Amino acid sequence: MRSALRAAARGVRGANPVVGAAVLSASGEVLHVGHHRGAGTPHAEVDALRAAREAGTDLRDTTLVVTLEPCHHTGRTGPCSGAILEAGVPRVVYAVGDGTDTARGGAAALMERGVDVRAGLLAEDARDLNARWFRAQEQQRPFVTLKIAQSLDGRVAAADGTSRWITGEAARGEGHALRSRVDAILVGGGTLRSDDPSLTARDATGGPLTRQPLRAVMTTRPVPADARVRRGVVRAEEHDGRFVHLDTHDPHEALARLRGLGVSHVLVEGGPTVAAAFLSCDLVDELWLHQAPVLLGAGAPSVGDLGIGTITAASRWRGDPVGVPDDRAVAPVGEDLRWHLRPARGTPDADSLDAGASRPGAPATPQRHPASRTPAGPAPTPGSGPADARGTATNSPDDTSSAP
Repeated sequence: MRSALRAAARGVRGANPVVGAAVLSASGEVLHVGHHRGAGTPHAEVDALRAAREAGTDLRDTTLVVTLEPCHHTGRTGPCSGAILEAGVPRVVYAVGDGTDTARGGAAALMERGVDVRAGLLAEDARDLNARWFRAQEQQRPFVTLKIAQSLDGRVAAADGTSRWITGEAARGEGHALRSRVDAILVGGGTLRSDDPSLTARDATGGPLTRQPLRAVMTTRPVPADARVRRGVVRAEEHDGRFVHLDTHDPHEALARLRGLGVSHVLVEGGPTVAAAFLSCDLVDELWLHQAPVLLGAGAPSVGDLGIGTITAASRWRGDPVGVPDDRAVAPVGEDLRWHLRPARGTPDADSLDAGASRPGAPATPQRHPASRTPAGPAPTPGSGPADARGTATNSPDDTSSAP
């Protein structure tokens, strides 16, 4: 299972959980490992079984170990339970359950077909690996990534409002790659007015990448008809229809509306006020921070007032090696420094995530869990959907930032 957990960390955070799998011999030797590489790619079980087939491994006396219960639904890929049955693997051990309506039932389906299924091995490690993804599923909202590009002294713009460019080309390239992976990118009204951003995902030459996110502006003020964010990658006189105006100052309501549009992963690139709004509501699941070796001394801070009055109440984060080269949560990117972080606090109650999970080695009884692997697809197009407001943020996300 530890091999599977290490493999899972090679994936990327977002709409789907990070999942790893390992194929073991009858004696317990790790023969093959696999992992899920993100939305639209084979799941970890399928990846490990593919490696076994390519190596000519006889699977009739093997065990498949996986960090999350095999799914039992068809999205852009078939159910993992079916792939396991087709491969003829006689034993499956998983760490934690996957039990929402779209994916639950994999363990039960396997057991019905005679597969020996057991659950709970290194369950706490597996829960912690995807703690914030589980929380997003439990709260029925998209997974939220916050990206910040700042100076050494924590500024995102100089005193005169200029901000292009604080970080270097390599760091900006990472930012555009991240944009191409998410379903939607969100900024506030201040960024809209100060930068007139396009919010598109581009390559090193400035050309558009194949996958483009839905572009969202969260502000109660009107969005000008000629704003670049409305156009996307089409010509100046046209709009591509992939823009949504979120007429609210409430991050919960904004996320509910985006979820209603089919969004499962949101990238927040707003300035200090919109960043503070999401952070204050404990809605940031992942943080990418690029820090440039420059000092500004004055100008907009990277994060606005969080209402923290004492050091013991600080918002604390921990390094996250998932989805970064060489498993380095903090690493140089060109002349800049990149931090990949996740919250150090707020891990969901294990009982709410995996009620009744079996002890390691005990027979598995499938349980309901607030988790499912989201079927991948193109970044969503605006449409109708519920807007379930869950509270009001104390900060207005009409801020100042740089989001090209």
